[in-house]
Amino acid sequence: MTTRMLALGAAAVALGLSGCAASGAAGDSSGDAGSNGAVAMSFAGLDIQIWVDQLEYMEPEIEAAGYELLSDDPQWNIQNQVSSWESWIQRGDVKAIMGYPVQSDSMVPVTQQANDAGIPVVGYATEWDGIQAALIIDNYNDGFTLGKDAGEWIVEHFGDEKVPVGFFSYYETDLGIERSEGIKDGLAEAGANVDLTDMPALTIQDGSDGAANQLAANPDTKVWLSVGSDQMIGAYRTLLEKGVAPDDPDYLLAALDATNESLDIIKEQDSIWRFGYILPAKELAANNVKLLLAAADGEKPENITMSSTRITPDNVDSFYTE
Repeated sequence: MTTRMLALGAAAVALGLSGCAASGAAGDSSGDAGSNGAVAMSFAGLDIQIWVDQLEYMEPEIEAAGYELLSDDPQWNIQNQVSSWESWIQRGDVKAIMGYPVQSDSMVPVTQQANDAGIPVVGYATEWDGIQAALIIDNYNDGFTLGKDAGEWIVEHFGDEKVPVGFFSYYETDLGIERSEGIKDGLAEAGANVDLTDMPALTIQDGSDGAANQLAANPDTKVWLSVGSDQMIGAYRTLLEKGVAPDDPDYLLAALDATNESLDIIKEQDSIWRFGYILPAKELAANNVKLLLAAADGEKPENITMSSTRITPDNVDSFYTE
């Protein structure tokens, strides 16, 4: 969730990691990397910082196990993603594929192609027909927890008053849908009286534009929630540009998928970005590697489940990505 310029930079990072483009063309390997063949990691797009971070953590672990790490950048286009997988299947040396599909149902046929070729498939953050196992992220619960915590803050600070809330949602993927619904249900569970403006958003620019539009429509919007941190970073910048003090006690910002930049903001004294939630990229990457290598080595991978951890100024220092 970055601007398009950052997205291109992220894609370049991924291509450097994988030594391949979306077509799955082979790249150079050093040392023992690739001696056992290759494994592939496919995210829906590389404009999500936490996904780029995971690839950086995964590469040395995969190479240490004797495999080459392949990746692609479908740019949220399902046909691009299917084409990448088909290229990997045709290479002949790919031992396992892991992915977060742009659309899960649309990956079933190419997953079957992989299975027919003897290539096991594991899922990231979601499940679909044909995979052996997945890294399960409880997206609904993560959203629900954020919404409930935010709702309790709203009740504590505003009581029964109806409070406008700027909400950066996303409904194009299972992850986004589950988080969006969870946040709304969490607000309801807390009994918060809110006027929710639902703004589907993915990038920093989306968040900045959405905040500007919401402030024009309702300048009293003081609560901002998001399914991801990049959208909230954009909103935060816009709020400061519009004159909101970074320590205004009447504001609440909160989001999932904390990044180093959002951690810096949360860490500030009395920040309006009061808390966030994180699935640390290093831990995600370690579990990705575990699933991929088990599948590649012919073992039976088992589902791994992870939940987000709440971040506050008191514990923020322990969650930075190296």
